[in-house]
Amino acid sequence: MASQTIYQFNHQTQFYRGKVRDVYTINDKLLVMVASNRISAFDVVLPKPIPFKGQVLNQLAAHFLEATRDIVPNWLMASPFPNISVGQRCEPFKIEMVVRGYLAGHAARTYAAGLRTLCGVTLPEGLKENDKLPSPIITPTTKASEGHDEDISREAIIAQGIVSEPHYKELERITLALYARGQEMANAMGLILVDTKYEFGLHNGTITLMDEIHTPDSSRYFYKEGYETRQQNNEEQKQLSKEFVRKWLIANDFQGKEGQTIPEMDEHWITEISNRYIELYEKVTGLVFVKEPIDETKIETEINALINTFA
Repeated sequence: MASQTIYQFNHQTQFYRGKVRDVYTINDKLLVMVASNRISAFDVVLPKPIPFKGQVLNQLAAHFLEATRDIVPNWLMASPFPNISVGQRCEPFKIEMVVRGYLAGHAARTYAAGLRTLCGVTLPEGLKENDKLPSPIITPTTKASEGHDEDISREAIIAQGIVSEPHYKELERITLALYARGQEMANAMGLILVDTKYEFGLHNGTITLMDEIHTPDSSRYFYKEGYETRQQNNEEQKQLSKEFVRKWLIANDFQGKEGQTIPEMDEHWITEISNRYIELYEKVTGLVFVKEPIDETKIETEINALINTFA
């Protein structure tokens, strides 16, 4: 599993521990991103790690970043270890671009509560959970350094000066193009990319795709076969995503709210989560997942050598 080790790299200027990733800034120009086995839900890190989750996330992200370079430049330069990537540091936009093609997850819960507007986007009447939307919608969130991200509208983003209008329009265009590519790749593997999120920044003045894309932590997938039948029969969709973790937490009275206690995760449940992450990797890529133990003794030496190459 990914270690909780904090490394010391040459020319390191910053260190940040996120919910699931440890990020090292090198010379204020490069990032070394370590995908841990931590798992979060409702913006809370759960107590126990998930074996091989970091490797799944890192390798899936690299797979999709390489497959979308023709749409938008991205931050990734190398992935020298199964759970570690190195790339360009960008000045991030303070929003996440969430795109939805189906009424699922947070959008479905909002809709079930009787609301018909989400992030300034009006949703049609008569939808049920997991229905396909008339066309994909973008429902941005603020990007909180701590605590919960918050829904925000396009209009508020521009009015508050969080992102300029020209940049935001370009982010919308890129977001929809990336989502279309993700749907195309998912469909080829018998899956539906239901919704996902993207994070962008500026690198030398150019909009650049950051972080992971199309992974189970940032995306939701349904199985394509049987989707229509399950919808017609009001059955739950068969899916590959982190939503099953959220539903388990909800069933155990936890949604990250004050005063709630995180339920105990036994070894059987942890193994089940790990297996589902691996299943998603294999189903999405068509590749066999090879469990690669991390040799901690080599990381600092080899990453430092790579840093010297990029410097």
